[in-house]
Amino acid sequence: MSIGSKLALGRRGLLGAAGGAAVAGLGAPRIASAQQVTLRWWSPQTAPAQREAYMAQIRSFEQANPNVRVMFEATSDEGYPAQMAAAFASQQVPSVVTHLPSFALATYWQNGLLEPMNDVINAVGPQNYYDGANRIYEITPGQYCGTGIGNSAANMMWLRTDLMQAAGIAEAPRTWDQLRDSCRRMQRGGVFGAPLPYGRNSMTSLIFICFVHGAGGSIFTPDLQVNVDSDAFRNALEFYKSMRELCPPGATGYSWGDSLTAFVSGATATGIYTGRVLANVTAQNPRIADSISCHRYPTISANVPAWTFNDFPSVMIPKVAPNMELAKRFAAHLFEPAGYIRQLHAAPGHVLPVLKTISAMPAYQDNAIINKYRAMVDLMSESAAAGHNLGWETTRHRPNVHAGRIIASHVLSEAVQRYVINNEPMAQVVSTTATRLAELMRG
Repeated sequence: MSIGSKLALGRRGLLGAAGGAAVAGLGAPRIASAQQVTLRWWSPQTAPAQREAYMAQIRSFEQANPNVRVMFEATSDEGYPAQMAAAFASQQVPSVVTHLPSFALATYWQNGLLEPMNDVINAVGPQNYYDGANRIYEITPGQYCGTGIGNSAANMMWLRTDLMQAAGIAEAPRTWDQLRDSCRRMQRGGVFGAPLPYGRNSMTSLIFICFVHGAGGSIFTPDLQVNVDSDAFRNALEFYKSMRELCPPGATGYSWGDSLTAFVSGATATGIYTGRVLANVTAQNPRIADSISCHRYPTISANVPAWTFNDFPSVMIPKVAPNMELAKRFAAHLFEPAGYIRQLHAAPGHVLPVLKTISAMPAYQDNAIINKYRAMVDLMSESAAAGHNLGWETTRHRPNVHAGRIIASHVLSEAVQRYVINNEPMAQVVSTTATRLAELMRG
């Protein structure tokens, strides 16, 4: 009997019309009464409130499966490539991995390292997802290398409206020139204009990709030819360099947490981040909680549309994970309404639901932060739904299964550092970056 047959649902869909869960439809794994099984869950999303939500999901799964224990193990946004590489090399893999970007999964899938997630998607109920939510995971037609556990709008622009008013700025900037002018006018009294990252890390690479698209370009052409020898790439580098004087001195080493903290603490007048800003401002700096606003990030001109970076936080299962039926069962359990909503509420607006049935539930909507900032959360949800990343730059692009390797190589953040910090000639930076990208695409 095939796995698909073994895991056939007794009733269709995880949530159903009543909003209840049918994860039990995956079928109870056959475990001897005295045998205990351990599952390992990895995730780079490990803020204290999120860990508490994960522990609640683990407890409910263990209660339903008395012979199973689930161990949560933290990874990191910067460290997961090396951790996953070591796990795959030793075949000591976790059972389930969540919150990695979709482009990482595409690379692992291309290398034959992942179990198809079709069974889990079917258990959750394809009809419960937002339309197209899993399209980015269909690298091989009909098979899904993962499934989404959320959406994110990682390059939203955050503004201090009180500082705008004090500087005489009437409207949110729409273009790069307006952004730079606004940052200059608000940079006073120890407050810097922006917290852009300039470190050799994934944030710099990923945010700089957003600026290339904001200049009307792309890193690759739709048929995946290297596309950085372009006016758009040069314009993005020039603008990024022009913003350096408006960022704190420590921005040369900034990654995600540093950039977030700079805005939340009040050290910068603008921010570039996801909706985690809302929870952090509420908890850590409530004095500015009524003086923040969220917008799509400016582009080079009003004629160039905004490009939202959605890393498509995911769920994946390594192909050699032991106790595969249980691993799939646990993966589907993560979408049980009570646990999933608690996980989403751990950082309201940061990871947004991929299930339309969850978004419609009063239990999800009944959250103080989501209610207070409803318009901002709606804007992020809309932006993320139409978002892209290096693994799928536009709707015209083919999937790029080498995107994870490219981000891990830091070739793009190095281009930023070489031009902005080391003052290397533009032509040299562009030529070297193009050559290295072509080499990475060849594998």
